[in-house]
Amino acid sequence: MASGRSIRFKISTLLVIPLISLVALWGFAASTTLGDALNLLTTQRIWTDVIDTSARLVTDLQAERLASAEQLAGVGVGDDLERLAKARAKVDDSGKEMRQRALSKDTASALTPDMHAQLQVLFEAVDRLPDIRAKVDDHRLAPGALVNEYAKITDEVHLLYARLTMGTDIETSLQAQGLIAADEVRELLAREHALVLASNGRANMRDTHLLAGIDGSRTYLFPKALANLDTELRAPFEKLYYSSRYVTMENLLEGFIGGRPMDVDLWRGIAEQVQTEFREAVYGTGQKLLARMEPAGVGIVVRAIVAGLIGLIAVVFSIVVSIRVGRRLAGELGTLRRTALELAEIRLPDVVAKLRKGDEVDIAAEAPPIRVGAKPTGEVADLAAAFDSVQSTAVDAAVEQARLREGVAEALRNLARRSQSLLQRQLKLLDEMQHQTEEPEALERLFKLDHLTTRMRRHAEGLVLLSGGQAGRRWRGVIPVEDVLSGAAAQVEEYTRVRVYPMPECGVPGGAVADLMHLFAELIENAASFSSPDNEVSVRGEMVGRGFAVEIEDRGLGMDDDAFDAVNARLASPPEFDPAQTERLGFSVVGMLAARHGVKVTLKPSPYGGVTAVVLVPAELVEPMAPPTQPLELQSVSVSVVRTDTETTGPGGLPRRVRTSRRGAVTQEHAVPHQAQPEPIGLPRRERRTPPQRLTRAPDPGESAAPPEERSPEQARALLSSLQSGWQRGRQEGDQDGGSES
Repeated sequence: MASGRSIRFKISTLLVIPLISLVALWGFAASTTLGDALNLLTTQRIWTDVIDTSARLVTDLQAERLASAEQLAGVGVGDDLERLAKARAKVDDSGKEMRQRALSKDTASALTPDMHAQLQVLFEAVDRLPDIRAKVDDHRLAPGALVNEYAKITDEVHLLYARLTMGTDIETSLQAQGLIAADEVRELLAREHALVLASNGRANMRDTHLLAGIDGSRTYLFPKALANLDTELRAPFEKLYYSSRYVTMENLLEGFIGGRPMDVDLWRGIAEQVQTEFREAVYGTGQKLLARMEPAGVGIVVRAIVAGLIGLIAVVFSIVVSIRVGRRLAGELGTLRRTALELAEIRLPDVVAKLRKGDEVDIAAEAPPIRVGAKPTGEVADLAAAFDSVQSTAVDAAVEQARLREGVAEALRNLARRSQSLLQRQLKLLDEMQHQTEEPEALERLFKLDHLTTRMRRHAEGLVLLSGGQAGRRWRGVIPVEDVLSGAAAQVEEYTRVRVYPMPECGVPGGAVADLMHLFAELIENAASFSSPDNEVSVRGEMVGRGFAVEIEDRGLGMDDDAFDAVNARLASPPEFDPAQTERLGFSVVGMLAARHGVKVTLKPSPYGGVTAVVLVPAELVEPMAPPTQPLELQSVSVSVVRTDTETTGPGGLPRRVRTSRRGAVTQEHAVPHQAQPEPIGLPRRERRTPPQRLTRAPDPGESAAPPEERSPEQARALLSSLQSGWQRGRQEGDQDGGSES
């Protein structure tokens, strides 16, 4: 049986199969009993339509044979001829009636094929009567031949009797066999009587031998027939057997067979009287036996009906009990199943959700005892108790697991906060050290250390976010998107490869700046880490119908379709952070921050073979900003398109940055070709300005960088000192205008 079937189906099958077997057994027993009764009633019909009509035919044949014997003996020509004609007419009528009744539709359907065949043989024997009668009329038959010709017909009748004894009641069948044997004795007696009359008391040797054989068969068969009959049915035959007439007839036959002459008149008087009594005894016994068959058949039918009804009541009772028991058991198991599913799909997830929110959980209310009924089955009650224990243990385990996870998350947050505090102090110390030194090499190392510290602070902030905390930094006011992207680019290791292209003037609220900057930094760092060091990471932004779209494109090896699908699904529905899974933590942080602010992040293949990350900032977080009214004489600092070969490094190994065009400048300077001669260059100088200072900006494709001016080592040292002062002032201004770090 299929394992996917329901418990109700299996219980029903378990109950239905025995019930079907019980119904089949009841049907077989009822049909067998009823079949026996119908068989007995069928035998009664056969007895009436076949046996009775054939018995009259035999009696009429005996009378015709006796008249034919007297015709052959030449005794009483006138009366014998008239009696012979009447006897033949009666035989014809009896044969016609037998054909009609035996071949009727009801009787023919009750006969077996063997009975039909024997009946046809009998009809064929009867059809030979005209030939026998012609021989009698022509005196061409001897006494023995006359007896044998008629005996062929009566023998077929008695063979038919043997095949018609089909009653299933043994007692009735035994009585019928005894009656048929008694009728055969009557036939043998009639043959002896006809043979004696046909020979006119003077039989030759052949007829004497025939008479002796018939007499021997009769003497043997009569006691055997009486033995099969019961006392009631045997009584008339015993009375005849022990009568004086029968004894006298026996003595006359013995003497005739022994060679003594026979007194024909004496023999006729005694033999006809004995035959009459014998015929009456056979008919009377047959009627009594027929009368017994009908009540027996009715009794069997009644017993069959009573047994069938009792069996049917038992079957119906079994079905009702089985259905009630099965329905109750199925209901209990169904209740248990629904409760278990409710526990697994509703209660435990609700408990876990509440625990994640920090709500208090009442174990008794969340895991009530399972009820499967007023008086459940013992095994089902034990199973329900086991499920109670399981659900209590599961809820306790969920509570403990939530507490453990919360404890781990709290520990991680505390460690991350401590790291953030130490890193913030380290950044302040680095600022002081940068302010106190003017050596280019020292400033270069301090700059790298400052950058590493900034990245470490971002990673600590990511740990805080993954453990369920909030970013510690806050900004006030509206910050331009380009500044947010430039600040994010400055937090990655290979920031020199990042190019932020010009974009529309719009900003984001200060409350979302830290999270968005962290989100962009993770995506930019991922793009820079999985692309060639010689290729740039492009950052573009523009306003779209539903907000502000940012594209971060790299030119790396890319990912396959399955990886794209997995990462996009993770970004669309970020799962809860699992400390056991440490792969792609950056995507976890991105997905968490995107879900917090309603930002949609999608990865797709880049035309250059890499990956393009599309970040859609919702319109609710985007605020338009008015462009500056006056051009600003500010020298922008670029963090893009930096060459790392020997031609682009100045004294001290510092990377030489190619300047972009000044934002807001009225004129643009022509760019120097990319293969310009190497010339020493110092670090760019940052100056204070009134609007929110942008961290980086990439030049437009049509703009060209101004040729760098050669500086002496002293000039480079002075420029680095100015840069340090600018950083210090920028942080102070961030505390006053852009926001505070905490």
